[in-house]
Amino acid sequence: MQIRVYYEDTDTGGVVYYSNYLNFCERARSDAFFQKNMLPVLDNGHFVARKITADFYISAKLGDLLEIKSELLEMKAASFLLKQTIFKEDIKIFELDILLVYINFEGKVQKLDQQTKNLIVSLFER
Repeated sequence: MQIRVYYEDTDTGGVVYYSNYLNFCERARSDAFFQKNMLPVLDNGHFVARKITADFYISAKLGDLLEIKSELLEMKAASFLLKQTIFKEDIKIFELDILLVYINFEGKVQKLDQQTKNLIVSLFER
């Protein structure tokens, strides 16, 4: 997924504010569902971030065109681990490992059924 850096994404110096990299990754995850004409909220629940590890390499700036790539690393009974990498002109500028847990609408962890696991694989496996 490509994202353009707008003024609202930056600090007064035109550099992307650190928390916006998380927003860019969230947009890419949501967009994977939208491309299949789905919402990231499923019939029985949705995903929440449990753990995030992020590495910042090079700052993006106002006007940059960024590419966000998402790769499934691991699938568990009630969660999955994604690696999301942001590139600027084929140079890695940011990397995120995010553990996403499936919860029901009451906030309780739910096991992923096979259909949902298949969906996740189809969205994020490279």
